[in-house]
Amino acid sequence: MMSEMLQIALPKGRLGEKVYKMFAEAGYECPEALEDTRKLIFENKEAGVCYFWVKPSDVAIYVERGAADIGVAGKDILMESKPEVFELLDLNMGKCRLAVAGKVGFYDRTEHTLRVATKFPNITMDYYGRRCRDIDIIKLNGSIELAPILGLSDVILDIVETGKTLKENNLEPFETVAEVSARLVANRSAYQFKYEAISRLLEKMKALVEAKK
Repeated sequence: MMSEMLQIALPKGRLGEKVYKMFAEAGYECPEALEDTRKLIFENKEAGVCYFWVKPSDVAIYVERGAADIGVAGKDILMESKPEVFELLDLNMGKCRLAVAGKVGFYDRTEHTLRVATKFPNITMDYYGRRCRDIDIIKLNGSIELAPILGLSDVILDIVETGKTLKENNLEPFETVAEVSARLVANRSAYQFKYEAISRLLEKMKALVEAKK
């Protein structure tokens, strides 16, 4: 029965495909999951797994609500939405960082309210709250780098991978807020009721992470 299998939510995209290959390497393969098809759910009863692809920002919701037993979500998403899930393992892939950036040479005049453009309002609030800094959060969904260029904000708080986009637009990162990578997470109830299956998978994934370091 499907209820006895591990339901795994994978993030769509290149990172998700790398993550799936890691699961397959650990013995939880389901080749059909990588085929170009309109199917939404892929299962391998012999391996005891059922995969489905979802938007990366939705993985934690599926896991928290119990539609998935485990899933893979970015640390940035976990920090922003604070879902009630167990964070089991840093998969050591999809590495980047959350950083504050602005125009080259920007100086923060602390007597003024700092305008921060971001996709991560909760992380931003936490970060500057710890510094007792008065801020005005401008929530954007894309092209965050435009905000300081056009004078919409003083700085941005966003994901930085290579920093190439920042450099090409005369911006630079000032402060690292957090290191980000893909994390294996589990539903709290599933971790209790499917403990043996999840623990077995976790140990195999841990061994792979260690081997790839």
